[in-house]
Amino acid sequence: MVEKILKKGLSKFTEGKLYICPTPIGNLEDITLRTLRILKEVDIIAAEDTRHSIKLLRHFEIQKPLISYHEHNEQVRSKELIKKLLNGKKIALISDAGMPGISDPGEVLIKKCIDKNIPIEVLPGATAGIMALIGSGLDTRRFAFEGFLPRDKKGRKDRLKEIELEDRTLIIYESPHRLNNTLKDMLDILGNRNIVIARELTKKYEEFIRGNIEDIYEKVKKNPIKGELVLICDGVSKEEIRNKEQEKFHDISIKDHILLFMQSGISKKDAIKEVAKIRKIPKSQVYKEAIDL
Repeated sequence: MVEKILKKGLSKFTEGKLYICPTPIGNLEDITLRTLRILKEVDIIAAEDTRHSIKLLRHFEIQKPLISYHEHNEQVRSKELIKKLLNGKKIALISDAGMPGISDPGEVLIKKCIDKNIPIEVLPGATAGIMALIGSGLDTRRFAFEGFLPRDKKGRKDRLKEIELEDRTLIIYESPHRLNNTLKDMLDILGNRNIVIARELTKKYEEFIRGNIEDIYEKVKKNPIKGELVLICDGVSKEEIRNKEQEKFHDISIKDHILLFMQSGISKKDAIKEVAKIRKIPKSQVYKEAIDL
């Protein structure tokens, strides 16, 4: 009797822990042995879609209490999960596919755990964006993860304008039914860059579609593609940046152009060099305009 009471009392002070567990993005063989062990050991599994996740768990003969944790209940459900963690529960967080927190729910709960000093353990596993980048053949030294662009046309265009001078390789998630519109907006705003569409990664019909934006846009207009998609797009080149800078300053005088640089803190000498470089004109021509500045 005394032993039972002691155990009950100690359980209140057992430290809870949150495990971030990536799941396969297609091929079930991609789940790690460590993830399987954690899913079998935890007290509760928080899943983006319990109906979807139960199929995965049944496949690996794992029976654990499931609780839904998705974008529509993330704030409320995070509070409930924090209480359980503070009471010593071990909880695994999984999404439908891939790494929780990367274009999937998870960020809110992780931040709350950090605020409450609750231990977090992130397990390694599949992330579609990185797999697509590596298989794309485009520059992998530096890249920018954009996730999903805004769904509405204005929001999507505004975001593309914000990143049009990004020189790193872009990683973008997109759904098949929005692909045509996204490619058209990318062509209009980013220009005709090299792009790779990674489709159905790790699945039976995995495919990498390579080319420039214009060619692929025309191709998918005639033959729509289905499945989970990741777009990998070249960053802006130095030549493109120079061209855009030329367009930007085309309507202002050389003198005003020099003044803009000087107002930003650049010396008159350096401003003359920059203006000559951007406008592709002799420095002597720019210098003449700068004599009385």
